[in-house]
Amino acid sequence: MTGATDSSGEGSVPQDVKERLAALSRELSGATVLFHAQVAEQVGLSTTDHKCLDLAMRADHPLTAGQIAERSGLSTGAVTGVIDRLERAGYVRRVRDPQDRRKVLVEVSKGNLAAYGDAFDGLWRALDRALASYTSDEVKVIERYISEMIGVLQAEARRLAARN
Repeated sequence: MTGATDSSGEGSVPQDVKERLAALSRELSGATVLFHAQVAEQVGLSTTDHKCLDLAMRADHPLTAGQIAERSGLSTGAVTGVIDRLERAGYVRRVRDPQDRRKVLVEVSKGNLAAYGDAFDGLWRALDRALASYTSDEVKVIERYISEMIGVLQAEARRLAARN
């Protein structure tokens, strides 16, 4: 698809294509949620704690509780509980910010992450097999679509949160 738009600025994608992609996206979302629920269970975390740990792991620096709250959409009070549980489980530790000793940062502890990573081994192998069947141009299209949809979903989540 070329991303053509009609005179109203809306895409001219046929309804059946949108419906098929929406149905596949819902299935992918459901499968993703179920997979991550199993990963969380394997490592002894709730799904919320697992996803907050994932946010901290993907950050390029230790985060504050406020930053985790902002990125996760949770309240700062809920994030404090998440951090407490992750710290008790040995996945994170609280450290003072070297630039501002009044701030507390959440640093991922590398020790317990080996068992956490093992839960993803099968997924990585399957991803490798699946991607091997696509050309580099097809992978670029997939990347572009997923990136655009992430932005759309984040914007829609913010829009819905603002209604509260």
